[in-house]
Formats: sequence, C-alpha cells, structure tokens
Amino acid sequence: QVRVVESGGGSVQAGGSLRLSCAASGYTYTRPCLAWFRQVPGKEREAVAAIYTGNGTPYYTDSVKGRFTISQDNGKNTAYLQMNSLKPEDTAMYYCAARSAWGCRNWAVRADFRNWGQGTQVTVSS
Repeated sequence: QVRVVESGGGSVQAGGSLRLSCAASGYTYTRPCLAWFRQVPGKEREAVAAIYTGNGTPYYTDSVKGRFTISQDNGKNTAYLQMNSLKPEDTAMYYCAARSAWGCRNWAVRADFRNWGQGTQVTVSS
C-alpha cells in the first residue's frame, strides 16, 4: 500500500528558509507525481509545487515561483521543497500527496490525489 510521510516544518521569521521532505513508499512498477499542497483554517487547500519522479520535471504555482524549489533524490520516490524568502502568507499546514496516474498532468487538481501525508506545519512570523 502507498504511504506518504512529510517532515521539516517549523517556525521562522519572515525572510527565513525551511526545507520540507516527502517520502512516498509502496510504488513498485510506476513512478509517481509528488505534489505539495497547503491549507489554512477556513480556506481551500492550495497547490504549491509538484515533481514527476519519472523524469524530474518540476511544477510551481505562481505565488511561490522563484522562492521555492522542488527536487528529488535520484532514483527514489522522495521529494524536497526548499522554501526561501518566506512570507507570513506562507503560513499553513503543508501536505504532500502522491498519485501514479497521468504523470503530473493537471497536478494542481487536489481531487485527483488519493494518497496524502499527515501534514507538517509551517509558521512564518512578521
């Protein structure tokens, strides 16, 4: 069975950095798309970034492009989200999700993901 585990959250001041990790296990014959979403209370879960582990192609939402970088360990279903120049509006619970269908086509549609981690909290103070 597929399992997704995130880690790396914490509290930083504006302008600081954090690196999140996402490990997906249980894939035997397929290479998944690994995606990061974030959510604050009372708001919809928002797509942040994704990477297709079959070829390393990254994807970003406009609000984090240039500040966040997604990468993976070569040959492993593990993704990292390096977050630099953090802003208070980045404060959220960050979730990692995995899927094996369609690569990362339409990656920002959260309903297409069925395997989710438990979340890791990121808090950015002003």
